[in-house]
Amino acid sequence: MIKKIRNGLKAYKLSNLNFRLLLYVLAVTCIGIFCIGSATKGGNFQFKQIFGLALGLIIMIIFSLISYRFLFKFYFVIYFATIGLLLSVLLFGTVNKGAKRWINLGFTEFQPSEVAKVFLIIFLATYLYKRYETINTFKTLAGAVFFIVIPLGLVFLEPDLSTTIVIFVTICAIMFLSGIHYKIVTGALIISIPIICILGYYIAQPGNAILKGYQYNRIVGFFQNDNEEAQQIMYQQKNSLLAIGSGGLTGKGLANNDITSVKNGNLISESHTDFIFTIVGEELGFIGGAAVIILLFLIVLECFITGSRAPTLSGKLFCFGFGVLIGIQSFVNVSVATMLLPNTGVTLPFVSYGLTSLTSMYLGIGIVLNIGLQRTKARV
Repeated sequence: MIKKIRNGLKAYKLSNLNFRLLLYVLAVTCIGIFCIGSATKGGNFQFKQIFGLALGLIIMIIFSLISYRFLFKFYFVIYFATIGLLLSVLLFGTVNKGAKRWINLGFTEFQPSEVAKVFLIIFLATYLYKRYETINTFKTLAGAVFFIVIPLGLVFLEPDLSTTIVIFVTICAIMFLSGIHYKIVTGALIISIPIICILGYYIAQPGNAILKGYQYNRIVGFFQNDNEEAQQIMYQQKNSLLAIGSGGLTGKGLANNDITSVKNGNLISESHTDFIFTIVGEELGFIGGAAVIILLFLIVLECFITGSRAPTLSGKLFCFGFGVLIGIQSFVNVSVATMLLPNTGVTLPFVSYGLTSLTSMYLGIGIVLNIGLQRTKARV
């Protein structure tokens, strides 16, 4: 085993290490650390995020050195570990604001659904790779759907609708990119569109059995001006939009004492997590907000480029899937902060506070870097 690892390390070429991706990730993480410190007035959260960065770097280095081919061999072990983690949070998790998403470890809280995002990409990428020759058969596709529905259901039961949606979109992207025949994709769309329309009509009805009351008001109430409870929930988003707009071109400065600051007026809750982009917009202005969005876009782009050069389908699907995950989660978070979407409660990758979220992202980056170290020549 040690000999195989040593031989694998010798096969890596330092020239293949994606330094651009590493630079983008570190840059956007550092911006997040500064903004977290400003949002919490230099509190303990900033120190924990710095610790999370250090831990994330260690995890990233480890997984960039371990061959992804070796890691992906244990895809079913990873899958059942994911199920175990998601079950444990339902059984032993702590309740916060009506949701049971965290396990209290004493020094911090662990959120299994964040790890599940990366683990499920590993599982599905390898599952489809192992069955590539039969990928268009009912058995393979039904098996993939069966294995994915279980963890999605567990995440939904926490309840965590936003994470469920993010994972679902990522899974759909991986399935689409795996080489499924266009006739199957077309058929799936023809069947799913009416189902989505019927489901949408059903959840639009008050008291439906699918959405919790606060979920209904967040999503459907977003379009109802006469829904008082929904308007109270949207109050935070309105303040977020006001704060971002007041930042102007260059912002009010980190940790400022401006009496007109929305942050200083304590008008934004969760400003260090779900609404961290509000702090970026108000204190770093349009330039800071654009920098964060561009850096995240470049990270997604580098994941796609690495995937296009991956030596195996499993590596390709992981890189593209992980890139889609970062992209869709970033889009949703920024859209919520700018009031383009209902308040869904997802973090901004690499920027929002959260040890589990940050280290999970760095784990995924480590695997992408390893795939890049084993890349093939770029295809014309």
